[in-house]
Amino acid sequence: MIQGTRRWFRRNRTNFAIGAGVLGAGYLAGQYVIGKIGEARQRMSDERIAKENLRRRFEQNQEDCTFTVLAILPTATENILDAIPVEQVLEELQRQKAERVARSVGPSEIASSAPPSVADTTEDDGRSSSMQTDSFVHASQVVTEGESSSGPVEGNAAAGDGKKSKKSKAQLWNEMKISSITRAFTLIYTLCLLTLLTRIQLNLLGRRNYLASVVSLAAPQPTSEGSRINLENNDDDNCEQAYGNDFETNRRYLSLSWWLLHKGCIDLIEKVRAAVKDVFGLLNPREEITLEKLSELTLEVRKRVEGATEEERRTCKWLTYLLPPPSRESYVLHESGMSSTPSPSTTASLRRLIDETSDLIDSPAFTHVLTQLLDAAFSHLVDVKISALAYKIPPISENPARVQELVGSAEVQGKAKVANSLAVFCRQAHGIGSGANNEYLAAVEGVRGLEAFAAVVYSSNFEFESPDVSPGSRPATADGLGRTVVLEEGTSTDMVQGADKVDDEFESAWGKAVAKEDDGKDV
Repeated sequence: MIQGTRRWFRRNRTNFAIGAGVLGAGYLAGQYVIGKIGEARQRMSDERIAKENLRRRFEQNQEDCTFTVLAILPTATENILDAIPVEQVLEELQRQKAERVARSVGPSEIASSAPPSVADTTEDDGRSSSMQTDSFVHASQVVTEGESSSGPVEGNAAAGDGKKSKKSKAQLWNEMKISSITRAFTLIYTLCLLTLLTRIQLNLLGRRNYLASVVSLAAPQPTSEGSRINLENNDDDNCEQAYGNDFETNRRYLSLSWWLLHKGCIDLIEKVRAAVKDVFGLLNPREEITLEKLSELTLEVRKRVEGATEEERRTCKWLTYLLPPPSRESYVLHESGMSSTPSPSTTASLRRLIDETSDLIDSPAFTHVLTQLLDAAFSHLVDVKISALAYKIPPISENPARVQELVGSAEVQGKAKVANSLAVFCRQAHGIGSGANNEYLAAVEGVRGLEAFAAVVYSSNFEFESPDVSPGSRPATADGLGRTVVLEEGTSTDMVQGADKVDDEFESAWGKAVAKEDDGKDV
């Protein structure tokens, strides 16, 4: 029997070998599949964690942008208010009014006459600041009392140096009209430009810092001496870091907003003032107009500043207001306190940041989003504030279509004197430039295109952030957006042309973001 069993195994040994091979191969294949499934699960988990981490970083970045704008906006507001002193014109009008009243009545009557009450002449939202309230009350008082001569006006605030103005009443009113409108419009432009500039700056730095952290985590850790804790130094002052993730470079880059706060906003005043003079120059402060007419005049001013057509708006250059020319960069760094020397040098890392910022500002996407922000800010000023305070139209609905319906039916609602709107323009100038509870900034940040633009800036051009790039030592070419693309030594022209096929990454990414935004609106 044992011999028979041996013979049976000997006859079937080939089948046994094949079966064992099949079982072994199946076991190995099963282990391979299980391993691949485990790797896929781990990869999906890592991607999900990475996306969540990126989302949280991005959202935190946008909150930082809001707080940054609120912190530095009062600096530009102060400069604009100093450059357009509407209150001084109002004080001079008060002084002249007081002199006319003094000549027409006796001293005893002046002494016995009670001054107008602030509560009788201000709107509900004029209680925020004593300086604001006084100014706007005076504007309303001078107009109404100039027509009816119903009572004296407070003139002690305009006593000043006792010198009489050489300008007539009509000249002062025209100056006050142009100045109050110019100041409010300039502050709106400054707010929108500062919002976009801050979004670009902080999202560029956020993108670079995020990449630096990813590279730091992906770098192999030394194991010869056991486990170690790797700390990422985000405040390293080494200016040679590949991602610009050094504290000194970031400080210098952010300090470039000094140009808009001190120089760009002043240059904007002249451009806006010229447009306001052309549009509002012949308008009499005592004239009554509808809210629809005021909206049309405001739109006409915007056309002269931004461009009347889509092509003109796309070619309108805002870079000169936002960033200094290369010849003045050292001056800005010195004036902002970033350098003790009159002519500090610009590092290669800082140069890359400035160049990419300039390209983003000159891109069509920037102009598109800026137009949306300005639409929201001007709508809040005219369709909400002036509508309620000067024309007494109650805010029935937040729906933009309903707001436009109210504006279109302003004829039915009645008219208001231009002077009433000027008082609101004066008061709202302080609200537009406020560093706390800024309704205009909230309206601007409610524009969906702003977040889309920030997301594109934060997520685009990752491939240009290679740590092997050394801008000062390798040949460069320009891509389709005008950006400088640094090439490795020996890079062929064919590779450059291949890169040019993807050179519109920012524009294509922006197109996808806008398409998603439009789809959301349709829904």
